[in-house]
Amino acid sequence: MDTEGTAFAAVAETTSFLHYFSGLPDHRQASKVDYPLPEVLLLILLAVLAGAEAFTDIARFGERKIELLRRFRPYVNGTPSHDHLGDIFATLDARAFQLCFVAWVAALTNTPAEVISIDGKTSRRSYQTKGSKEAIHIVSAFAARQRIVLGQVKVNAKSNEIVAIPALLDMMSIEGAVVTIDAMGCQRNIAAKIIEKKADYIVALKGNQGTLREDVEVFADEQKALKYRDATISTHETVDADHGRIETRNYTVIHDVEWLQAIHQWPGLNAVVVVESRREINGKITDETRFYITSLAMPATAVGPMIRAHWAIENSLHWVMDMVFRDDECRVRTDNAPANFATCRHIAYNLTRNAPGKDSIRLRRKTAGWDDEYLASLIAA
Repeated sequence: MDTEGTAFAAVAETTSFLHYFSGLPDHRQASKVDYPLPEVLLLILLAVLAGAEAFTDIARFGERKIELLRRFRPYVNGTPSHDHLGDIFATLDARAFQLCFVAWVAALTNTPAEVISIDGKTSRRSYQTKGSKEAIHIVSAFAARQRIVLGQVKVNAKSNEIVAIPALLDMMSIEGAVVTIDAMGCQRNIAAKIIEKKADYIVALKGNQGTLREDVEVFADEQKALKYRDATISTHETVDADHGRIETRNYTVIHDVEWLQAIHQWPGLNAVVVVESRREINGKITDETRFYITSLAMPATAVGPMIRAHWAIENSLHWVMDMVFRDDECRVRTDNAPANFATCRHIAYNLTRNAPGKDSIRLRRKTAGWDDEYLASLIAA
């Protein structure tokens, strides 16, 4: 495609992209609006794609890239100052913005997610000393295979993930997917919500559910000692070796859980999973055993890779947000602005991840910073 054709495609795709955010409420007085909300959103998105990490960066990008921006929208009054941008984003309805994001992602993917990992991450510099306002915590849903963010919800502390997860699930269509959650989400109401939405779950166990983990561990140890002669099980083993590290994982799915269900009455429970890991690094060996409960009635060969896939949210999302998008360095702090800025970073992440080619996300973002045509192509990718 020639340059003119590329630009035309980018304009068309941007118009389509902004359509999903057209329902965002704009509470400013219409007669006093110099910068329409679609123009503000497009400015922020392009700037974040090109490496902007704060409103001052975005304002500078707007001043220097006005001709690029006008390929997509009129920008009759130019672009806002950094203070004005901050005010707009501080008052923008964060939940409405997140719902628009979810609708856009659903159209972007076209195919249902197979494994959805849910986990939270704190934006460490979003705290405010004045008023003792804590840093915000974003709970994200991540499609492990497609490597894209499906949705996110802001909470004020990690402990509030228990409230955020059902709200996040309500935003999305998850029918047929397997939702993986760490021990913080080991709650009956969360399991019930997943089953209600015609999905399955794999949930890690820790000590936050009374005697559930203890009962599972005692039963698993007893059955292992008896070589599982009184239980129906399936097993799976994987071995990973790289950079001097060898890690062996043994997955055992115990399919007889009627006794556990009778005691704990867990929604949709079908199996218990025991994961025994042995890691060897430079001759030093460490062992770890983790326990999970699941609604799946599948063998270990299927369940094991799903548990492993959960960690993609740490390696492919949280690490990238910190190291490439500098999430932990972001000092956006006022009202709804931190949550809305986090949504913009997730939009930029998805667009960058979805772009064709084999370059890393870091290199794609660097390229977007100096190559206007490439930046425009990310919108059209």
